This record gives sequence, structure tokens and C-alpha cells, in this order.
Amino acid sequence: MEATAREFNQNSSQILAAAERGDTVTVTKNGRPVARLVPIDAHEVPPYPTDPMGDIDLPQLGLPDLTDDEIEDTLRGMGS
Repeated sequence: MEATAREFNQNSSQILAAAERGDTVTVTKNGRPVARLVPIDAHEVPPYPTDPMGDIDLPQLGLPDLTDDEIEDTLRGMGS
């Protein structure tokens, strides 16, 4: 199945229903394929989120490690 970007925008519910039925949908923009919507088998999706956010990579800021008490003392000094 093929749909233009405009058709996808205006009829996304019907296009998603087609994918749910097993159809693969190629979305085109100005006559060029830009995306493909493919059905997912039920066994590919876990019954519950296993890692909804993925890995969190926090930057190293070079700040000292503070205890909860030190953080509370600092915040108290800021008028909190």
C-alpha cells in the first residue's frame, strides 16, 4: 500500500488500521518514498514496558558528591 504524506496526515487512523491488519504502507513525499509503516507481530512486543526510557547517560559535571544532609543544609541557606 502507498500513501502520500498528506494522505497519511489526513487518514492516519485508517492507515494504521491497515498496518494492524498486516499491510505494509510506504509513505511518499513529492513522489519519493520517505517512510515505511510495517505491522508488528504480537510476539515482538513485550506484555509490559521493559525499559521505557532506555539507558540514561548523565554527563560528568565534576561536582562533589554530597550527602542528603549537606544538600539540605545548602538548600536551607538559599532560603528554601
